[in-house]
Amino acid sequence: MDAATFRKFRELVYETSGITLGPGKESLVSTRIGKRMRALDMTEHREYLRYVMADATGEEVVHLIDAISTNVTSFFREPEHFELVKREVAMWRAAGQSRFRFWSAASSTGEEPYSLAITIQEALAGAGADVKILATDISTQVLQKCQEGRYSPDKLEGVPKALRDRYFDLERANGDTRHVVKPKLRQMIVFHRLNLSQPPFPMQGPFDIVLCRNVMIYFDNAVRTQLLDEIHRLLKPGGYLLVGHAESLTGMLGSFKTVQPSVYLKE
Repeated sequence: MDAATFRKFRELVYETSGITLGPGKESLVSTRIGKRMRALDMTEHREYLRYVMADATGEEVVHLIDAISTNVTSFFREPEHFELVKREVAMWRAAGQSRFRFWSAASSTGEEPYSLAITIQEALAGAGADVKILATDISTQVLQKCQEGRYSPDKLEGVPKALRDRYFDLERANGDTRHVVKPKLRQMIVFHRLNLSQPPFPMQGPFDIVLCRNVMIYFDNAVRTQLLDEIHRLLKPGGYLLVGHAESLTGMLGSFKTVQPSVYLKE
């Protein structure tokens, strides 16, 4: 991929998703858009760039962002966050709260929102409550997988057997085995495509806890600051923002109070 074409792709990806592609990523971009180009029977990167930019429907930009987006996740990733969720939900329920709202802002293929749903169910321990989880992602491809809620056995290797048995059904077909999320979990979650770089968002809030983990590393400080301001608006006073352990928000926290690394409170 020549430098000029890469620069145009960088600009387009940033403008439409907020994702910053650093210099020297030509081969990465070339590899990731290659499958889409083959599907369109294209061999030249400039040809595909022209095709994306000429598409008035905006659908091809979505395919481009799907290809560029990185989706690495696992069940109960960064487990300290789920321990905090379990503790706070149990405390809030004991204090009389019966309505709970959560947001998984970069839900990827679903491991995070389903881990969140399991954690909340365990925290409530059968106590009745009105619980909804909003799961959003910019990628339509991963949202489809998220909605399907079907996972290979290796994806659940780190999940205790008791939880696997309680929240997943085993599906076997044509020699293939899948763990399928049970309806009681699926019913807790609402799925929507959302571009985190383009606030304000349509949600009303307030949310009790927002998980926006391992996504801001792809944004520059301008996009991060706007996103943090919007999350602050949507959180309830006393609500938590959880970010990835590798993400540094120094100088951008505004009105958030640091509770511990990667955990922030709206006072």
